[in-house]
Amino acid sequence: MIFAYMDLENIINEAWSNRDLLKNELTVNAIEKVITKLDAGKLRVAEKINNKWETHQWIKKAVVLYFPIRKMETIEVGPLEFHDKMKLKSNYASKGVRVVPHAIARFGSYLAKNVIMMPSYVNIGAYVDSGTMVDTWATVGSCAQIGKNVHLKRWCWNWRCFRAIASITSNY
Repeated sequence: MIFAYMDLENIINEAWSNRDLLKNELTVNAIEKVITKLDAGKLRVAEKINNKWETHQWIKKAVVLYFPIRKMETIEVGPLEFHDKMKLKSNYASKGVRVVPHAIARFGSYLAKNVIMMPSYVNIGAYVDSGTMVDTWATVGSCAQIGKNVHLKRWCWNWRCFRAIASITSNY
C-alpha cells in the first residue's frame, strides 16, 4: 500500500483522536509504514529546518500508537529470551553498525553508518547519526535525536563533563 506523507499524517492524527480506528487495517498499515520509515531513517521525529528544530508530533503519535497494535511475543536470541511487543533491530553488518554483545536497539530506531553500540539500549523512534558511540549502559530514549560523532556516556560525575555534554547537545 502506497501512502503520501500527508495521508499518513492525517490517518495517524485521526487514530490519535479515535482509538477505535486502531482496529482498521488502513490505520494499522499506516502506523507500521511510519515505524518502518523511522527504522530506515527516511522519517525523523524531529529535524532541523531553517536552523530551528521542529518536532513532528504526528510521528511521535505513530510511535505511541504502535504499542497497542502489537502483540506480545517471545523473541529468542541465542541463550537470551525477551518477551515484548517490539521487534529488535537486525542486519547491523549491512547497515555498517558495530554492535557488541548486550547492546539492543528496537525496530523503529535509526542507526546511521559507523554508529558503535557498546552494551546499551536504543529505543523506538530514536535517531542516532553517523560516527556516534552509544557507550556502555547508555540509553537513547524513545524519539531521542543524537547528532553526528557524539560520544554518549551513561554517567557523568563532574561539572566539566556536564558542560561538555551541554555544549555537544546544543550543537545539534
